Amino acid sequence: MSTISDDELLARAWRAREGALCDYSGFAVGAAFEDQEGRIWTGANVENASYNLGLCAERVALYHALTSGARGFRRVAVVTDAPAPTPPCGACRQALFEFAVDAVVLMENRAGERERRDVRDLLPLAFEASYLQKKRR
Repeated sequence: MSTISDDELLARAWRAREGALCDYSGFAVGAAFEDQEGRIWTGANVENASYNLGLCAERVALYHALTSGARGFRRVAVVTDAPAPTPPCGACRQALFEFAVDAVVLMENRAGERERRDVRDLLPLAFEASYLQKKRR
């Protein structure tokens, strides 16, 4: 059962966004995850001069939660200053499909515009573990 409202989950993501390290793109993102126990896990994007070594806010929060033992994610909030609510990138969508497939993603921009989508809807035809199963010959 949810312990906080969507508004509060989004507020936590906005607070997390304040810690973004995005000197190269200037595109700060905050994320907040709610797990099955009602705990909230937050993260912000971290960029690096070697661009592909950076990490998105969603994966920062998700991986911190996972390595701390969290499972069963119910909601994910993603916030940006973009003109429209911004969905997770492709890499984050794949990570969400793997570890938070039943979650709802709440997206909000600074103007307060919101979108709500299921993780499954964000990544149709997702690559999943069943494709890695070896066939017996």
